[in-house]
Amino acid sequence: MLIETINRTGAHIGAVYLLVEDGRVLQMVTEMGLPAPIAKVWSRIRMNDPVPIAVAVRERRLVWLAGREELARTYPAAALALPYHFAVAGAPIRSSDTVWGGLLLLWPSGRGRGLDQRQRDIIDGACARIGDLLQRTAARGEPITPGAQPRLLDPRPVRMADNGAELVALECLNRLPEGFFSLDVEGRVTLLTAPAADLLDSSAAELLGVRPWEALPWLDDPAYEDRYRAAVVGWQITHFTARNPLGRLLSFTLYPGLSGITVRVTSLTARPDPGRTPATGPDGERRPRGIALHEMLHLATSLARAVTAQEVVDLVSDHVMPLYNVQALAILTTHGGRLRVAASHGYSRQAVEELDGHPAIPPAPAQHPFDAARPAFFSTWDELRAAYPRAIRSDNMSAWAFLPLITSARPIGTCVLAYDRTHRFDADERATLTALSGLIAQAFERARLYDAKHQLAGCLQSSLLPRTLPEIPGLDVAARYVPAMPGMDIGGDFYDLIQLSDTMAGAVIGDVQGHDVTAAALMGQVRTAIRAYATAGSPPGEVLAHTNRLLVELAPDRFTSCLYLSLDLAEHTACVASAGHLPPLLGRPGTPAQIIDTMPGLLLGIDPEAEYATIELRLTPGSVLSLYTDGLIERPGLDLGDAITDLAERFRPCHGQLLHDLAESLIEAAAVEQRTDDIAVVLLRDAGSR
Repeated sequence: MLIETINRTGAHIGAVYLLVEDGRVLQMVTEMGLPAPIAKVWSRIRMNDPVPIAVAVRERRLVWLAGREELARTYPAAALALPYHFAVAGAPIRSSDTVWGGLLLLWPSGRGRGLDQRQRDIIDGACARIGDLLQRTAARGEPITPGAQPRLLDPRPVRMADNGAELVALECLNRLPEGFFSLDVEGRVTLLTAPAADLLDSSAAELLGVRPWEALPWLDDPAYEDRYRAAVVGWQITHFTARNPLGRLLSFTLYPGLSGITVRVTSLTARPDPGRTPATGPDGERRPRGIALHEMLHLATSLARAVTAQEVVDLVSDHVMPLYNVQALAILTTHGGRLRVAASHGYSRQAVEELDGHPAIPPAPAQHPFDAARPAFFSTWDELRAAYPRAIRSDNMSAWAFLPLITSARPIGTCVLAYDRTHRFDADERATLTALSGLIAQAFERARLYDAKHQLAGCLQSSLLPRTLPEIPGLDVAARYVPAMPGMDIGGDFYDLIQLSDTMAGAVIGDVQGHDVTAAALMGQVRTAIRAYATAGSPPGEVLAHTNRLLVELAPDRFTSCLYLSLDLAEHTACVASAGHLPPLLGRPGTPAQIIDTMPGLLLGIDPEAEYATIELRLTPGSVLSLYTDGLIERPGLDLGDAITDLAERFRPCHGQLLHDLAESLIEAAAVEQRTDDIAVVLLRDAGSR
């Protein structure tokens, strides 16, 4: 089905992803046209990643980008990680209301500004058929699940009628002075002419079935492989030059096709160049290639978004574990001479418990002194045990790489990569993993600093919010505070309930501008000021006016929205004043909720002479007032007025309903999304009828 869709839409690369891990990750199931190393890097995509396929599945819509420039504007990290020219479309795979995954297609860039209706219909039809198939298999109790690696589909190129015809074609090419050879999508040589073998200083026996940059040390340069990948992914003619072992400067031109690449080789110099650079080192060992440039960029840009230790581990596991067949990964720190597992992936819970609390530096023989600043590689369990007799073996792992995490010339932890079988670390892999440890260290240090700052601000904020609300006869109250999603800064939302007398109460809700420690501290000052002016007997308008003048003096560059109301429980009335805050809702059982026009004044902290009007509300017994902050309703692209109307339609108090349950129903929709702001909700019910 994927091959058919690629052919009918004119694409040259395609992949199918399925949702795994409770919908948090997209796992590539099958693909056609991507080189295996690139497919491995993009085989796992987290649903919150800013990449087209994740957005298409998350928002349940087709995403189309006409070229690299548009990709860079919309998804800069993805464009940097895959720096080739192509157009891309991502579409959700679903059946009914269930989203199963996504379909990704790539075209050469410059083929028009958009998809025509025929292509869209083909994509929609393919997604629908795949979704129906997944639904049927799941209903039978036989769900389709991704394998450890994506399945690579063969584009099935047209072949010659017989071997004789192939020999005739090869003989024709051999007559040309230029050299030609053909590569499949994975970069393996499938055909080689005699002139090409001569120019490459090699033979068909040595090159057929292998990648040129793996068989020929002088082509072992990431820049050359990158030109091949640019031809495959961008489907554009690419070019590079290189010297062969005889010193001849060769020109390589790569012509892409659906089944692979045709390479034309010509000589630019007839005689050897005595000043050429050897392709091998003095010991004859091949130069280490390291990780491909786009893979390093992909990991670096992804790690830049990580704000927790677990996010660092998850991203490293997505990018590194598939490339090096690693089975488990952990970041270890030390505290009090003991190991602490900061985050892990792939290890069992028992293994984490075994590692956590283990002595940080196990005794080692003199010939293996411990050095926290040097990487250590152990190909077998016997090697590790010989170096550190008291080492523990968790989950029956058989090989390990211990990568020091060093920032500002000091070790902050260790990244452990574990393999479930013996593993020989060659010089290339050791160099690459050592380089990667620097990226991991920087990301982990940022995560630690962010976590410390966030915890400090969060503790400050939570300490300034009321731990409990007073019990006031005749008034039912429920309050909920929901912080922003992990990875976001703290907010400045606050609320309070004040008992003014046996029959009077005051309620306040507000939002301080900013998302930092200053906002949290200022929130506490505003809340304290309002409480002081309210308990002194000031009416709501004067409470806000006094607080406004104080705030102008305390923080002239910070503004606060605030709504304060006083409740007369004997008369069943409320007096409300607003400083630019969202309007409260008044709900009565059996009737639609009412949006209260509070005639809001200026935000607190702008004009010291600002005045605040008040309005009077009549509360029937059983009616419920809802006070809330913008985190409950604001959504990208949604008009604020429409958002308030939508909330009013959902605000339907019932007789006998617990206010806590009603508050949960209001925040339920907002709480499951990736919120960039915190939420505060206060519900007040006149319980006079009970």
